[in-house]
Amino acid sequence: MSGLLALLDDVATIAKVAAASLDDVIGQSAKAGIKAAGAVIDDAAVTPKYVHGFAADRELPIVGRIALGSIRNKMLILLPAALVLSAFAPQLIAPLLMLGGAYLCFEGAEKVYHLVVHPGHADEPLDEGATSALHLEQEKVAGAVKTDFILSAEIMTIALAALPGRDIWFQAAALAVAGTAITVLVYGGVALIMKADDAGLYLSRRGRLGVTRALGRGVVRGMPGFMAVLTAVGTAAMIWVGGSIVIHGLAQIGFAGPEHQIAHIAGRAAQAVPQAAGLVTWAVKAALDGVFGLILGLLILPLSRFVILPLWRAIRRKPA
Repeated sequence: MSGLLALLDDVATIAKVAAASLDDVIGQSAKAGIKAAGAVIDDAAVTPKYVHGFAADRELPIVGRIALGSIRNKMLILLPAALVLSAFAPQLIAPLLMLGGAYLCFEGAEKVYHLVVHPGHADEPLDEGATSALHLEQEKVAGAVKTDFILSAEIMTIALAALPGRDIWFQAAALAVAGTAITVLVYGGVALIMKADDAGLYLSRRGRLGVTRALGRGVVRGMPGFMAVLTAVGTAAMIWVGGSIVIHGLAQIGFAGPEHQIAHIAGRAAQAVPQAAGLVTWAVKAALDGVFGLILGLLILPLSRFVILPLWRAIRRKPA
């Protein structure tokens, strides 16, 4: 009997340790996910454009296929790559983060540039006469999964950088939890966004009460504005997070001047408003990181257009 009690006591102890470890994994995963918030917001803002133009009954299946591709990207490719990087070449994490940050700055700056130069430009409608709907859907899904791969790589690298000094199994568990949770959050949100106008239309036509019909009409009218705001927030988040990553990376490799200068300016601004010092510090730092990110992205634009893209096309060009 005493042996059974001792065994039960050992089992209880192991359960407590496992629960504490699981709690730690979930907590660290949440922190790592928060670090990647800018890329997450951009992921949610970018995805709806790949579903735009299809029949309403195809929207959710397309979102589901993109989400499945995102999970494959994170779990089968990016998670193992991140663990190998952490174990054998941790010194490459900061440069890779900076590279990803510069890409975010470029993407955001490109959107700002097109907004200024082509303010009325809209996405091209789907040419259903040129190819089959199935082929168009496959192309859109493939394009979305490729874009997700880039954003997911940035998310996983940021999350990995938020888990220093942990063993490889803890990092694997935390990254898996963070990657899965982020995917569910992003594509669950995208699915809700894509079906919100359908739900509004249903309420506006079949709502039993006047207030529900009015709510439905409000949702239908408000969705275009909401999508515009979401796109703007995603673009701003890209530029801000990208600039912040590059500035912090520069400090890590020995060029701490920009980070110290921004911190000094934010500190001086906070002193002027002591009642909201924390908020002012964050806002000023985010704004300056964003300005830096926008300038960097605009500098990369001509490099991409006149050097990188022509070189890539030359490499991919098939021989005659």
